[in-house]
Amino acid sequence: MPAALEAESTLTDRYQTTVPETVRRALRLGKRDKIHYSIRPGGEVVLTRASADGADDPVIGQFLDFLARDMADHPDRLRSVDADLLHRIQSLAGAVEVDLDAPLTADDE
Repeated sequence: MPAALEAESTLTDRYQTTVPETVRRALRLGKRDKIHYSIRPGGEVVLTRASADGADDPVIGQFLDFLARDMADHPDRLRSVDADLLHRIQSLAGAVEVDLDAPLTADDE
């Protein structure tokens, strides 16, 4: 499955690296945030933003855990997003601006 974004970084002599800007933006990482690594059986590593605290929605967390297990157990079911669908999604949402830092509000406010 092709990645939408790719980035590289170099390990120092002390096995340290800088997380590339594109990755920091995609994961909304800030200074002192924690990073979670998932290593798949085939040697693929998935890098995600670790939860800052236990305040995350437990239902969403359980659902994401279910998806991760299902993808690991059944990789043959995974399908990539083809170029036509990607262009369609971009045409529908391309002009929409989203402030990921804005607080959510109820519809009735």
